[in-house]
Amino acid sequence: MNNLAIDKGFTLIELLVTLSVAGILLAVAAPNYQEFVQESRITAQSNSILSSIMLTKSEAIKRNSPATICPSTSGAACTGGTVWSNGWIVFADTNSDGVVDAGEEVIQVTAAFAGGNTLQTAGGDLRVTFSANGFSMGFNSTFSLCDSRGSAHSRAVILNNQGRVRTEKGTAAC
Repeated sequence: MNNLAIDKGFTLIELLVTLSVAGILLAVAAPNYQEFVQESRITAQSNSILSSIMLTKSEAIKRNSPATICPSTSGAACTGGTVWSNGWIVFADTNSDGVVDAGEEVIQVTAAFAGGNTLQTAGGDLRVTFSANGFSMGFNSTFSLCDSRGSAHSRAVILNNQGRVRTEKGTAAC
């Protein structure tokens, strides 16, 4: 039998080299990771407002009756404000008045945005109402979604009177 001792573990030099390499990798990766998180967040938030607008349109067509989307913090009524980043609701608006009346169903409630991002409409729209044919006549709107990085990384969700919606990157006024 061989009596050679087997050393287990790291030397101090090996440990310092490993920590130095890890520190360099973290210094390079951390800013890129933060950018990735911000980009993912703003993309998810623009998709959220886009899908809610499309839901409003499809509900108006399906019900053959107007449907409205508006800013809301309570989930039960429109705020009457122009800041959409605090949340919004989609509801069946049978009389097209932009107010949740008795008997009108709230279809979707969306919570406030995380991360300090802002969502507002360029014209200060309080709501968007779709008619039974899917048109949003009189609600030609641009939703500007911005984060701390400014206009270059913003999103614009653009709605025309025919009810078509598109997004553009880096064109919103922040």
